[in-house]
Amino acid sequence: MNPSEMTQKIKAGQGFIAALDQSGGSTPKALNGYGIADDAWSNDEAMFDLIHQMRERIITSPCFGGGKVIGAILFERTMDGTVAGKPTPQALIELGVVPFIKIDKGLEGEENGVQMMKPMPALDALLDRARGLGVFGTKERSVINAANAAGIAVLLAQQFQVARQVLGHGMMPIIEPEVNIKSADRAANDRLLLAGILAELNEIPEGQQVMLKLSLPAESGLFDPLVDHPKVLRVVALSGGFPRDEACRQLARNPGIIASFSRALLSDLRHQQSDAEFDRALGTAIDEIYEASTAKV
Repeated sequence: MNPSEMTQKIKAGQGFIAALDQSGGSTPKALNGYGIADDAWSNDEAMFDLIHQMRERIITSPCFGGGKVIGAILFERTMDGTVAGKPTPQALIELGVVPFIKIDKGLEGEENGVQMMKPMPALDALLDRARGLGVFGTKERSVINAANAAGIAVLLAQQFQVARQVLGHGMMPIIEPEVNIKSADRAANDRLLLAGILAELNEIPEGQQVMLKLSLPAESGLFDPLVDHPKVLRVVALSGGFPRDEACRQLARNPGIIASFSRALLSDLRHQQSDAEFDRALGTAIDEIYEASTAKV
């Protein structure tokens, strides 16, 4: 796939985007969920080797390349690694899966109800390297915990500033201002977020587009104006901590939005499973998430 074909696949493809981008802070939890205890590694290098083995097992599973997964978000180390002897982005592209990379370096402490992204001083170099490997786009996450209009405005300003930097490298940014689903202000957060994103989109030059990765809204259909916006290539949803069945139920009630799940995709996978058991568990998750992404109620 060339960039134009990747754009079309993400814009109109039937399927969802797999989030395989657990990073330093979330890797131990992901490995524990996979059935690997903390004492299985002695340093970060060994830990990242284990998570890469898990990701390689996912990507090389027959069901992953079956057409229902149209994109995958990678951690930087995964992008720089190999799958079945090939650079990971190339292996994905050969499966018909569009590669993205997580570029944020984690979250700052909470201030004004939000957690901003930490500085990314080497971002330009990372973007150059990623594009050289065939990566189509990026993903950058920050978090909204409370309905603080000023905090949300500053968070979105940072997100869109990074997005413009990504666009400047000829890549597609996925803007992820996650609303904490446990927030008492969840519905108010959603409304403030919608208004803020619409205002920021007005500043994106004509002819350019971004993607949005959002928490499933408390009010189904709330993000319809973003789904239909000419400057938005696609809106995808994170599971946000919901179990897969609940995340899929809520996703199915939001037309035009597809999944970009991580925990909800991987929750039934275990290191100890045979290949047949692993493929069956992954295939079931893929089928359920695909259904919720494509068959709306």
